[in-house]
Amino acid sequence: MTLQPLASYRRITVKIGSALLVDRESGLKREWLASLSSDIAVLAKAGVEVCVVSSGAIALGRTILGLGRRALKLEESQAAAAVGQIALAEAWSDALGRRGLKSGQVLVTLGDTEERRRYLNARATISTLLKLKAVPVINENDTVATSEIRYGDNDRLAARVATMMGADLLVLLSDIDGLYSAPPGRNPAARFVPVVEHITPDIEAMAGAAASELSRGGMRTKLDAGKIATTAGAAMIITAGTRMNPLAAIDRGERATFFRPSETPVRGYKTWIAGNLEPAGRLVVDEGAVRALLSGKSLLPAGVRAVEGAFSRGDTVAVLAPEGSEVARGLVAYDADDAVKIAGLKSARIAEVLGYEGRAAMIHRDDLVVTHATRMLAASGD
Repeated sequence: MTLQPLASYRRITVKIGSALLVDRESGLKREWLASLSSDIAVLAKAGVEVCVVSSGAIALGRTILGLGRRALKLEESQAAAAVGQIALAEAWSDALGRRGLKSGQVLVTLGDTEERRRYLNARATISTLLKLKAVPVINENDTVATSEIRYGDNDRLAARVATMMGADLLVLLSDIDGLYSAPPGRNPAARFVPVVEHITPDIEAMAGAAASELSRGGMRTKLDAGKIATTAGAAMIITAGTRMNPLAAIDRGERATFFRPSETPVRGYKTWIAGNLEPAGRLVVDEGAVRALLSGKSLLPAGVRAVEGAFSRGDTVAVLAPEGSEVARGLVAYDADDAVKIAGLKSARIAEVLGYEGRAAMIHRDDLVVTHATRMLAASGD
């Protein structure tokens, strides 16, 4: 289903869900972790660089602290993460070390990938670990993250890591073996989808909710991850991690859904823009502007029909078609208040309305990424 063996990829990011790594009663699943570490060692021997995005700190910490299954307060979750992170890092170090591999822990927050300077710093750290032949084990820093400044799931974090590091494959190991036409637990007639060419609205409609109370993600966040990864040119696989040696199982042909990478991927600086998870605002544009963006042009104020959000100049904003689907993302050239004033106007009137000579484009093409071109072209029949 990968269309090529895992060992033929140059760099792979592997995401592990909490339910795979931690048992609610007994804690860490050491035998399973050992089998996955063996798979990683096989890939490393073949010359593949592997980045691991590992959930499980809170789940492991709450087991160690005896907090049970009840809903945790924020400070309890953060305390559980503090305990769990130590135990998790030790477990990874031991499991990989037994197979001759070094490892390094990298804890990130949402701001570490959304703010450009911190993004570059995180990338440099992980790149150095890979050069030194160490396996980066990455997790969200749940000891300090709050609901307002967190990823909330490691699927999208893994996609962000994959694109940041230029991985050519993202593997999401989960408690489900792939994408179905409907949640299979609720619909026995759900159809398995082996290959996804493009993540369209029909594909997104198949997404369900999280399958485990240990998991914060669900199929919807996996598809969000897929959009981030495939736009940047990485393939993605969703498969069950519940079996032993789950990476080897992919090569054996066990059930998995393969998402093809974009044929025209975003590269470099624009990868960061396209993967931004929380746009600061939205610009709704007319059909003429949509056509202009798809042809590679800048977004001019004349094509903007509505401005939503409280953003500042330089923030990432989403560009929406008239019916509400996302067309692009980019770094806006105006604060929200000024954007409202010039929306719908010819660029020649900017100075007259604002009292200063601003940029001709609301978003310049150099700072803009078309994120759903295939979908929009299909819809327009082009």
